[in-house]
Amino acid sequence: MKQHDKVADAFGATAAAYLTSTVHATGADLDTLAAEIGTTPNAQVLDLGCGAGHASFAAARGGAAQVIAYDLAPQMLATVEAAARERGLSSVRVEQGVAERLPFADASFDWVVSRMSAHHWRDVRRALAQVRRVLKPGGRVLFIDVAGADDPLIDTHLQAAEVLRDASHVRNYRADEWLRMFDEAGLAAEVRERWRLPIEFAGWIARMRTPQVRADAIRALWAGAPDEVRAYYDVQRDGSFKLDALMIGAC
Repeated sequence: MKQHDKVADAFGATAAAYLTSTVHATGADLDTLAAEIGTTPNAQVLDLGCGAGHASFAAARGGAAQVIAYDLAPQMLATVEAAARERGLSSVRVEQGVAERLPFADASFDWVVSRMSAHHWRDVRRALAQVRRVLKPGGRVLFIDVAGADDPLIDTHLQAAEVLRDASHVRNYRADEWLRMFDEAGLAAEVRERWRLPIEFAGWIARMRTPQVRADAIRALWAGAPDEVRAYYDVQRDGSFKLDALMIGAC
């Protein structure tokens, strides 16, 4: 099964769980996104890898004229469509596709946003080139995602835990990797915010429907990790831990 199919298969089956997930449905970053969108009158917004639609809903609440919630999982898009309708967010519409091939004309959007999605993309550099293409002159980009650690030892343990939990995971990129990739795409980027994201282990596993054998492997990975790894991620007895997250703005 190819990567795009893995992502669609994995998240299609878990769409409802991501709609109600506290980690995904709440956060000060959503308020920031809504406020930023609100600075652009009649904004045309693309939510790239929209998942269950939380960034799209925030953009709509911020006053966007139109938000295209774009994802490769049909079940996710159906969830977004229904939730937008229930919330009275008529500016949100859905479209299916992959981040690396955007079916939109050049200079179509005032904003391109993405939240908690890019770590699943097969080719981030190609996706960012597409972002640059569809962005209007003077348009802006806001990406929010979990991040890798600067220390290779610490980072390796996180990437291993992520792919055990979710076979469609590609990579949590470090801040410097993000800035370099944006620069290569012709976009001037800066890290706007960093924070720690608490992850409750049981919910994290249940949300992805991770098989028990893989959940046990993650527990074993954390249990056997060096002290500095466990300290960095603040690993608890029940397997819960803390992830790094960041917000990057670009134009």
